[in-house]
Amino acid sequence: MFSLKKVAPLRILITGCAGYIGSVLCPHLLSLGHSVVALDSFAHGVPSLAACCARERFDLVRGDARDSRTLAPLLREADVLIPLAAIVGAPACDADQHAAESVNVDAIATALRLMTGSQAVIAPISNSGYGVGEKNTECTEDTPMRPISLYGRTKVQAERLILGRGNAISLRLATVFGMSPRLRLDLLVNDFVWRAATDGAIVLFEGHFRRNYVHVRDVSRAFSHSIDHLSQMVDKSFNVGLSDANLTKRQLCERIAKHVPGLQILEAPLGVDPDRRDYVVSNRRIEATGFRCHHSLDDGIAELLKGYRMLRRTQHGNA
Repeated sequence: MFSLKKVAPLRILITGCAGYIGSVLCPHLLSLGHSVVALDSFAHGVPSLAACCARERFDLVRGDARDSRTLAPLLREADVLIPLAAIVGAPACDADQHAAESVNVDAIATALRLMTGSQAVIAPISNSGYGVGEKNTECTEDTPMRPISLYGRTKVQAERLILGRGNAISLRLATVFGMSPRLRLDLLVNDFVWRAATDGAIVLFEGHFRRNYVHVRDVSRAFSHSIDHLSQMVDKSFNVGLSDANLTKRQLCERIAKHVPGLQILEAPLGVDPDRRDYVVSNRRIEATGFRCHHSLDDGIAELLKGYRMLRRTQHGNA
């Protein structure tokens, strides 16, 4: 089994490093003294890792996470793989189903084939896999996964691959929010705050649907926490979210309204939410290892309102 005592600092390979999470995670891991090798296709053309390039322990490779010829030499030198490369979200996966399956599942399978048993994998898996939870019941890591979207299905498949391989940790992330050098405005909190800031109104479909939320910086901390507690957490899945933020979409809007005076919340009588997830999530398993989120939902809303003064929406989609 992999031991943190063998290597200090660790050499960490991150695929999809230039995305929403990766562009926060890379500098975080570098600040802890680890070496980071970053692999990305840079299809979006956003220089989100520019500030990392001055760091001696940072290396960057342009390439495709599905290409074994690119992956093989990088994996040979890695202690830990963090496979962030993914087609993220139900709409993006539905728009290109082949890419969703090849990036979200096949690229993971390729990487695992190229790795040795002593190398660790810490993978981001969405709690989208819970689909629609049972009324008045929390989804724990032992709750059956019943994904209702292609995105959810691919992430559940990826989790089975990494946990079946062993020496791995699965982080089932709640809906992520907050500012990032590679910002995404299609994520629920980010989208609602944008609409509140620019339109002064949010049109709400099926406001009773409930989700859990987590700040992007706490996601990065969850990865470093997993590295530091590998022997305690290995070969398990962990929900990662704010335990005080299992909120309906209506409740989320009401929290945003505390920061945006005069916000109009308009419940649409017709129309459906294309992402029909609805569940309450327990984060007690990762909290039992000592992990706590540092960034509240209100912290994130205030941060986003400040950051949005810089932006135009067309720059920050997910396609």
